[in-house]
Amino acid sequence: MQIIADVGGIPGKDCRGFCKYCYFRKVKESHPLGCRNCSPGKVGCDTCTDGVAETKNEFIPPYVVASTVQNTLMMGGFKDQDLKINISGGGDVSCYPNIEELTNTFYQFGIPMHLGYTSGKGIDDAQMASNLINHGVEEVTFTVFAADAYLRKKWMSDPKPEESLKAVKRFSESCEMHAASVIIPGVNDGEVLRETCVKLEDWGAEALILMRFANYTHQGLILGNEPLIKDIEPHNIQEFDALVRDINKEFNLRVTGTPVCDPETEAPFAISLDKNKVFLQFIPEITGEATILTSAVAAPYIQKIIDNLEADDKVSVYAVEKDIGCLITIEDLKAVDLKELKETVIIPGRAFVHDLEAQKILSQDGIDRLVARGPDKLTVDGEMSSTFTREDVIEKEIEAFRDLVGAINFFGFKPPKH
Repeated sequence: MQIIADVGGIPGKDCRGFCKYCYFRKVKESHPLGCRNCSPGKVGCDTCTDGVAETKNEFIPPYVVASTVQNTLMMGGFKDQDLKINISGGGDVSCYPNIEELTNTFYQFGIPMHLGYTSGKGIDDAQMASNLINHGVEEVTFTVFAADAYLRKKWMSDPKPEESLKAVKRFSESCEMHAASVIIPGVNDGEVLRETCVKLEDWGAEALILMRFANYTHQGLILGNEPLIKDIEPHNIQEFDALVRDINKEFNLRVTGTPVCDPETEAPFAISLDKNKVFLQFIPEITGEATILTSAVAAPYIQKIIDNLEADDKVSVYAVEKDIGCLITIEDLKAVDLKELKETVIIPGRAFVHDLEAQKILSQDGIDRLVARGPDKLTVDGEMSSTFTREDVIEKEIEAFRDLVGAINFFGFKPPKH
């Protein structure tokens, strides 16, 4: 189990400047998106305005971070659990000015640490990596981008790319190292990616997470900042899936991808595979009627599961253009063909839409539809699944689909006709 030590930080400000591909680059003035945390009568709250853009979360003083973690440990009853402190934030943890002081404090707790996503741009001297290891850091997730100092400097604005890469090597030799790369066609894919993998293997890294570059609104840029980079066409889902599988075959690394795929655990949606149909017996019978409104990536998998549950007469699956379900906004709902929807519509639990707005938009054809939220997640993406087994993923998916079917049966209940 991991306890989060949030050090705060603002993207672009507390990371020595934006990487060219950063999701938060070119963000315009925030406007409320709407979400499940909004009050019933008002669109907008901290979560879907400043929260989603992470514009006001300054670095937190180390004594506050340490005190918060200590209180969690005292109140949590974690006696016999395998604990790890995950140090993360909205900025870059390597740029947190008190990172060595903080890790030294946590070292006194006798609990190992995980450095959450860092680009390493705060590392001016690789000795810092050695210091963090000596303070008890046992796991690191590090955005490498490429094992090429020139590319790191050009695309990440890394002031000391040679030292950053030395740090990657030291972490890989001494820690459980999960490298990450946002893949930009023609820049760090192809031979550059393979050269990066060779070095990561040689250094002793455990895993590599490949992250598809998002350049357009339908790929996930919901903050009015498309395109991030002109004249760059990201991999489509099929191309990216093939790339992840190829790299996984070629190298002795635990390779996963987001939004797809994990060749080892068969995520996302492992239970959609015919060979895993046996696990569907643990999902309750679908008795309600509803449309599952979901993302373009998830829809084919969910449709396959519904087909295998023999419930396609009761449940339809509708795909919006957005690739990621939890990034669906009201603009996606405005483009829905209402003729394709049943009277009950289940939307992703974390979709950025206000409940009343969603109901209003999806009832514009005169049918008063009931719009309800399903589970937060129906599967596990590559960022999580790299530490999971196939059995773990299947268990998570079965649990999520049980919750989804529960929502369908409750909100889509049709009383028998007499």
